[in-house]
Amino acid sequence: MRRQAGCSRGPVRALAPFLLASACLACRSADPKAELDVSEVEAYWVVDSPVGSTQYIAPAVRFRVTNKGSRAWGSIQATATFRRKGEEEKSWGSDWRPVTAPDKTLAPGEGVLVVMRSDSRYYSSGDAESMFRHGLFRDAKVEIFLRIGASSWTKLAESDVERRIGTKGLAAGTATPLP
Repeated sequence: MRRQAGCSRGPVRALAPFLLASACLACRSADPKAELDVSEVEAYWVVDSPVGSTQYIAPAVRFRVTNKGSRAWGSIQATATFRRKGEEEKSWGSDWRPVTAPDKTLAPGEGVLVVMRSDSRYYSSGDAESMFRHGLFRDAKVEIFLRIGASSWTKLAESDVERRIGTKGLAAGTATPLP
């Protein structure tokens, strides 16, 4: 007696939708807002290396990313978008950084300091702080986005860029070295 072709596949076909749904649940993207916290946000201006007598300043931001979830996460990335006030519809530079090293994870409760700076900047032949008083100077703001693996970029924080050179710790003489 011969088996009819395809008869033994019936149970597999019946399970296919369940197996497919299970696989999709297992590879679901993480929600950065539910898993990560951004704190200690500080936005300020940094001085770039001068070229001849021309000084450059760029907006920068530093913040702490903490894993508030219950599992370790790898492949965490951050991007910052800088915008000049009055021109919020336009980007005025950005930065991208890995938050975790390729072979490392961020354990639950663990945090890491991230420092980012715009690739756009102001320039002048005067000293850096004189740029704040120039008629064409515009204040800036920054938006911070994070993602875990292939998740969507999620906005976790924003801040105005303060009109000062360096961090508050630098201004007070109590700055600690960056990691």
